[in-house]
Amino acid sequence: MSYSKPTLFERFKYRFENTLSAGTVVLLWWLIVIGIIVVIIAGSIVAAAQFTQDTESSISYIEAIWDSLIRSLDAGTMGNDTGWGFRIVMLFVTLSGVFLLSLLIGIITNSFKNRIDYLRRGKSRILESCHTLIIRWSPKIFTIISELIIANENKKDSVIVILGDKDKVEMEEEIKAKIPDTENTKVICRSGRPLEITDIEMVNPHDARSIIIISPEAPNPDTHVIKSVLALTNNPHRRKDKYHIVAEIKEEANLEAAKVVGRDEVTYVLSYDVVAKVTAQTCRQSGLSVVYTELLDYAGDEIYFQLEPRLVGRTFKESLFAYEDSAVIGLQYKNGKVQVNPPMNTMIREGDKIIAISEDDDTVILSGKTDIMIDRSVIKHEKTKKPPTEKSLVLGWNEKGSRIIKELDNYAATGSKVLIMAEYDNMEDTVAELNSKLKNKHVEFKYGNITFRSQLDAIDIPSFDHIIILSYTKGMDIQEADAQTLICLLHLRNISEQCGKHFSIVSEMLDVRNQSLAEVARADDFIISDKLISLMLTQFSENKYLKYVFDDFFDAEGSEIYLKPVTDYVDVGKSVNFYTVIASAAQFGEVAFGYRIHEYAYKPDKFFGVVVNPDKSDGVVFSKEDRIIVLAED
Repeated sequence: MSYSKPTLFERFKYRFENTLSAGTVVLLWWLIVIGIIVVIIAGSIVAAAQFTQDTESSISYIEAIWDSLIRSLDAGTMGNDTGWGFRIVMLFVTLSGVFLLSLLIGIITNSFKNRIDYLRRGKSRILESCHTLIIRWSPKIFTIISELIIANENKKDSVIVILGDKDKVEMEEEIKAKIPDTENTKVICRSGRPLEITDIEMVNPHDARSIIIISPEAPNPDTHVIKSVLALTNNPHRRKDKYHIVAEIKEEANLEAAKVVGRDEVTYVLSYDVVAKVTAQTCRQSGLSVVYTELLDYAGDEIYFQLEPRLVGRTFKESLFAYEDSAVIGLQYKNGKVQVNPPMNTMIREGDKIIAISEDDDTVILSGKTDIMIDRSVIKHEKTKKPPTEKSLVLGWNEKGSRIIKELDNYAATGSKVLIMAEYDNMEDTVAELNSKLKNKHVEFKYGNITFRSQLDAIDIPSFDHIIILSYTKGMDIQEADAQTLICLLHLRNISEQCGKHFSIVSEMLDVRNQSLAEVARADDFIISDKLISLMLTQFSENKYLKYVFDDFFDAEGSEIYLKPVTDYVDVGKSVNFYTVIASAAQFGEVAFGYRIHEYAYKPDKFFGVVVNPDKSDGVVFSKEDRIIVLAED
């Protein structure tokens, strides 16, 4: 087929169509030009032919154009026209005017509609400053927003900006449905791709106080997080000052690459690792997940860093008794290093900060008390010995299972055992790999359905010391996975009541809304992964140094949180104040900062019996089943 050159008409049509697609302003200019042409032509005809209503007088060129303009704008003007020549010309002008005005109204209406649609899509640039920026939409976002609202209670005009790959109105409606009252915090949503520099620019990251990057629910989620970090740190328009970014990474193998990209501007939360460590610690200590939640959310007491010049020259042990309603747990040295539960004789020097648990940052106040009434007659000086070995049971399986068992190995005595029971194929390689790496535990696997009572009875449930229930995260809906967990919990509690033996049960829940249902089954603890990670992201966005505190908590080599028998510290059945408990724990190189009352272990309205940072002067009568919450190396 031979090529034919475009005709003049085709060229004109092509260029005309291009101008029409150029936008509202160009269309308006076209209407103005056409209207002017029509008015000039009609006015020229009237003036040249002297089409007038008054046959005795003539009409000037300007007057003729003015009459044409008036009739193009108002069709009713021609009602009293006389003279057929004048009427015909003015009819043409009026019809042209009606047509052009109709187009004008349509263009303006469409322009407003497009603008409203544009605003609805959330594409306009954010002009806020000192805001908290959340990159990526996720179910975790509701916990993060709720916590930030509480954290911002004493601040005016706080702003949270969200960049999500979802419709702006949908995001706003979901937030409104789940968080109806945002108090003094304004929440702004924008739709965009969290991997695109231009979309990230839209939410003004350069003026943000802190930035939270959430991991997506997608294959290879860490690559998405790393790309978002790159879009911030390598942005050609980035600010000169360092960013304060907190990001979620799931796989430890990707952490080094993420650190290279983020350098010292990003604090990473290794979510799978954190959940595994908390689960491993909690299954051996009932109530520990409640303690972590209390420290991480803003509803109760939190961890604060504060300079206290009046403690300079005193020891860390002395600082433990210096506050009435704040609990000292560590020090941040002048060089920035953080140490939880340092040696009791550590001297506090100028520039060092106290790390304390308190209700708010303005409640970390020295009590000034000199007589703290320590009752040394009830203090114990020896501890009970731990059992040499333990048996653990893992029911169900997911990608966190191997990490949890590896963490359990750090705390167990040599000769301990783990049995995994799950409907999971090809577990032989996983078990073999675990046994090759574990030092203290031996792992076995049994294929079985965790909701069948007969299969649970077959593995002799009462013989186990600790039980962990993991949700199936692959090939199963979240609600169905949680339903299986609930059924398994009910069976386990029934077995416990029938045999008269208590064994600690830690259950993973995928949906926080199902926790209230699970409380019927009286599980000792719940690990809700999304909530735990959301709380950590929020806390670290407010203070990045908290990362080092929780790293110490989760590291088997450092000082961790333990719930130890009260009988290791003080006599039971007698009223003692918490100063006495602190003094007893300090002699073992431990920091006591709370307790758990066994009587309330299954009562949510009593925080499952957990009391963090109690007033130290208040007397408490402990029973032998109660526990003291301490920071200790073992």
